[in-house]
Amino acid sequence: MSLINTPVPPFKATAYRAGEFIEVTEADLRGKWSVVVFMPAAFTFNCPTEVEDAANNYAEFQKLGAEVYIVTTDTHFSHKVWHETSPAVGKAQFPLVGDPTHRLTRAFGVHIDEEGLALRGTFVVNPDGVIKTLEIHDNAIARDITETLRKLKAAQYVAAHPGEVCPAKWKEGEKTLAPSLDLVGKI
Repeated sequence: MSLINTPVPPFKATAYRAGEFIEVTEADLRGKWSVVVFMPAAFTFNCPTEVEDAANNYAEFQKLGAEVYIVTTDTHFSHKVWHETSPAVGKAQFPLVGDPTHRLTRAFGVHIDEEGLALRGTFVVNPDGVIKTLEIHDNAIARDITETLRKLKAAQYVAAHPGEVCPAKWKEGEKTLAPSLDLVGKI
C-alpha cells in the first residue's frame, strides 16, 4: 500500500539540534511543509554527503517554509557526536532525529529488518501532515537535494493551484498543465 496522501502516523522521537536535545512528534510536521529524509546510519560514508547537501540548501528550504528532518536508526547521542566530529554533518542546523526503536523507519516503510537500518527514503509532507511525495532507493545511491527541492516546490504549487499539474522536469516559474479532455492525445 502506498503512503502517498496518507497522514504521518503518531510518533515521538528525540533529536539533536543546535547544541541541544529536542523532542520531535508528528505534531511538529503540521502547520508547515516538512521534508523527512531517512538514512541508514550515522558515521557512514555516503550519509554525511547527503547531510551536507541538505545543509548547503537549508536556507532554500526555510525560504519555502519547510523544515528538514534527517532520521537514522541511531540515538540522539550518536547524532550529537556525529555533528561534533564530522565537518559535513556539523553544517546541519536542522534536527537529526534518532530512531533506535525503528518505529519511524517501519512506519515510513524504509526499514531493513536484516540490518536494523533504513533505506534512503525522502518524504515531502504538507502542512496537514499528509505525505505528498516519496522516494525510496538503494543505500548505495545518494540523493541530490535539489531534486527534493524541486519536488517540494511542485507539491506547494499544486496545493496552491487546484486543477493544475506539474509536467515532467517542471521547475518553479515554468508552465503547468490544466488537465482537460482537450489535452488528451495532444501532448
